[in-house]
Amino acid sequence: MLETTVLMEWLEFAVRWLHLVTAIAWIGSSFYFIALDLGLHAPDDRRQGVSGEAWQVHGGGFYFIQKYMVSPARMPAELTWFKWESYATWISGAAMLILVYWLGSELYLIDPSKAELEPWAAVLISGASLTIGWLVYDRLCKSGLAERPTALMLLLFGLLLAMGWGYNQIFTGRAVLLHLGAFTATIMTANVFFIIIPNQKIVMADLIAGRAPDPKYGKIAKLRSTHNNYLTLPVVFLMLSSHYPLAFASHYNWVIAGLVFLMGVTIRHFFNSHHARKGMPWWTWGATALLFLAAVWLSTKGQDYQSVEAAEARALTPYEQRFAAADGFDDVAALVMGNCSMCHARAPVWEGIGTAPKGVLLETEDDVAAHAKRIFLQAGLTNAMPPPSASYLEPQDRARIVAWFRAAKG
Repeated sequence: MLETTVLMEWLEFAVRWLHLVTAIAWIGSSFYFIALDLGLHAPDDRRQGVSGEAWQVHGGGFYFIQKYMVSPARMPAELTWFKWESYATWISGAAMLILVYWLGSELYLIDPSKAELEPWAAVLISGASLTIGWLVYDRLCKSGLAERPTALMLLLFGLLLAMGWGYNQIFTGRAVLLHLGAFTATIMTANVFFIIIPNQKIVMADLIAGRAPDPKYGKIAKLRSTHNNYLTLPVVFLMLSSHYPLAFASHYNWVIAGLVFLMGVTIRHFFNSHHARKGMPWWTWGATALLFLAAVWLSTKGQDYQSVEAAEARALTPYEQRFAAADGFDDVAALVMGNCSMCHARAPVWEGIGTAPKGVLLETEDDVAAHAKRIFLQAGLTNAMPPPSASYLEPQDRARIVAWFRAAKG
């Protein structure tokens, strides 16, 4: 009989894989259509309603593509919609948020040194905050700023920075960047669900009824699609940021996230300009490099790790107390600290490691209690950790870890 911890780990794996596959599909189609739209040529024979066309070759075949300024003269017999990639990406991402950060709120979401939150309160703040960005952004887009895209994007950038700062006042560093990514992804999917697809359906209804569609609906949808295009790369980084403690375990993680958003803009500007045949703005490479160096510098100026003394002084959470009180804890704590703390430390001593991998600290008994699940899965149930070249655990040592964890779980 498989235990709940193992089943949950595989469930997270399955949902994460689904999220990855759907995200690749969404990003791929988004990048392709933006590049296609920017690279269209004016039609040679000026066919009615056709605003651009392009010949493309891929996979051994030639493709001829046309774009209509508003819509074709009649409804096509078959029409492919690009929407489920976005919806499935958001739904699977929300499932990951629930599985990892909500169900594991005491470990991954709540930071007692910042705010003493009950799990239900942390989850409520997490979920409610994701809607704020869309409501503010949508209001801005529907104001006169829609005709001033640069000003609109600057205001959106300010909103993202403000949310990042706010998240950093209450959540763990890892959760800060993840939530900022989810916050942005919610705006992107809401653009598709509430604006882009409904506007396309309005145009379809006009075609079916024999009316001339209003071009404003296509213009609005294109603006939102362009915004999504510039937000995509930063969201990808933020969703992967849990692997990089130099990015998330810093007092300035929200500023680093802001720099990543700016890097996303400079990178996309280069490719969008290239696809639109407006030249290659090589200055964007230099700007991106400078932004990256600024992020590197900031990451060294404020690690969010408590000192060993502070970690030992703080009160254990109920989650940690359960594992600290379980049979075998003293032996396991000594085992883990003796074999893992050279890397998983506030100041690692293993050559070549600047920060604790994935931000996991294993220097104190409290650290061991806090990371019980990770220790069980990676050093008890499997032999993923520690690396054989760094340290070695005997089979009976791993068995002690498994017995301790299971005793705590009851």
